[in-house]
Formats: sequence, structure tokens, C-alpha cells
Amino acid sequence: MTGSLSSTVDVSRARALLESEPRARLIDVRTPGEFAAAHIPGSYNVPLDLLREADLAAGHDDPVVLVCGSGVRAEDARTLLAAAGLGRPTVLAGGINAWDQQGAPVARGTGKWAMERQVRLVAGSLVLTGVLGSVVAPKMKWLAGFIGGGLTFSALSNTCAMARVLSLLPYNRTPAQDAPTLLAALTADDAPAR
Repeated sequence: MTGSLSSTVDVSRARALLESEPRARLIDVRTPGEFAAAHIPGSYNVPLDLLREADLAAGHDDPVVLVCGSGVRAEDARTLLAAAGLGRPTVLAGGINAWDQQGAPVARGTGKWAMERQVRLVAGSLVLTGVLGSVVAPKMKWLAGFIGGGLTFSALSNTCAMARVLSLLPYNRTPAQDAPTLLAALTADDAPAR
């Protein structure tokens, strides 16, 4: 099965891979806060920002399935890992959202919102503030326009500056772990126990 692993796998194929390949690695590239709120049991959190900064070198050729909320950040991680020469990275199509919709097991924490929900809250609040504030101060309408332009650029470029800023907030971080420990789940020769 792993010889034909493509750049993306759907939920059923990912589950079959994890059952048939004991050395397969499930790497969640979302923020630590998002991971703490909900993640696939047996997955390891190696945030995308850490992957961007790390000098990656893998000592294995195990299959690696990358997970994020919807697949966008995981695709960014796949590109980074492929460029670094890491074995066979693939992306879970639809991310943890698809995994959850298919009824696959999800370990849930408490209190933290997914990044997409946080972005919608902040963007919506800023637009509402701009529109309501423009009744008193007409120039406030530009705040709503700025956010609208940012959301349009975000959709066209498939990036999200607001999500990157929100990921820096203490709310989206868990107690610090050292980078080598986090990266070991991805790069170490010995397959971690799931």
C-alpha cells in the first residue's frame, strides 16, 4: 500500500495505512493550542512554524501523513518536507475536519477554538466595529474595507496573515517543548509508538 502513496490521501486510506503500517507517522502541523483542543489519537504535534525554522533531515523512509484543519497548512508542510528530502510525506485530504466528519476517533481537549474559528471571530468583529463605528466616525469604514481586502488576498493566495498572528498568542501555545523533541516524531529513525 505504501509504495503507491500519493501526495494526498482520504480518511479511509489514511486509516488503512495507519493500521497496516506500524511505522507510519501521523504529524499534525497545527498550532499547539489547536492540537490540544482536538487531534487524531496517536498523532504528534510538530507545528508548521517549527518546520519552517528547522534544519530538517530524516533518518527514515517511513510513510508520513500530515494533518491540519483542512489540508492547506499540511500541504505547505508537505512542500517543505519534500524539498528537505524527507521520504514520503502525504497530506490528509480535508484535514482533521474531514477525519471528524467521517466519524473517525478524535481526542478532544477543552476550551480552545480552532484557528479558522478564531480568524472568523476577529475578522468579523473588526468588520462590525468598522461598520458601526462609521456611523460616528465615517473614516472607520476603511477598517471594514481593509479587513475585506485582507480576506480576499487570503483566499487568492491561500495564506492567512491573521492566523499567523493569532498563532503567536499565549492562548494558542502550550507549555514550551524543545524543538528537537518535537521534531524527533518526524525525523528520528525509530518509529515512535502510537
